[in-house]
Amino acid sequence: MGVSDDLEAVCKCEQAVQKQFASKVQTKQSNPKRETLVSAARSQPYYLDVTHPDANKGYVVSRLSNMLGIPTDQIATIGDMPNDVAMFENSGLSIAMGQANDEVKSAATCTSSEEEGFATAVERYVLNSRR
Repeated sequence: MGVSDDLEAVCKCEQAVQKQFASKVQTKQSNPKRETLVSAARSQPYYLDVTHPDANKGYVVSRLSNMLGIPTDQIATIGDMPNDVAMFENSGLSIAMGQANDEVKSAATCTSSEEEGFATAVERYVLNSRR
């Protein structure tokens, strides 16, 4: 994990790690295979998590889906940080909290409010009820 008060530097580091290590090309004759080497995502604006490619929230959604026998398109996820994007990609309903940045909001199916965001998201999108 990398930590810095320089938020722009953490963001640039995330992009550099993803570009450099996220995939490598192995050439086998005319059949190149892409292999993911690491996962890199910010869990907070000042934290950069660099982990095994399966050590991310997206893998957890897929794994829980298999373990519990629930199709991923019936799983709802809620998040507000860039490390939640992988989770959003593997769930049927993804909800970004109101305070999430634009990158996270654009990856989500919908966005909740900043005030009582979690409760509002569950009521509105999971339980389909309105206050």
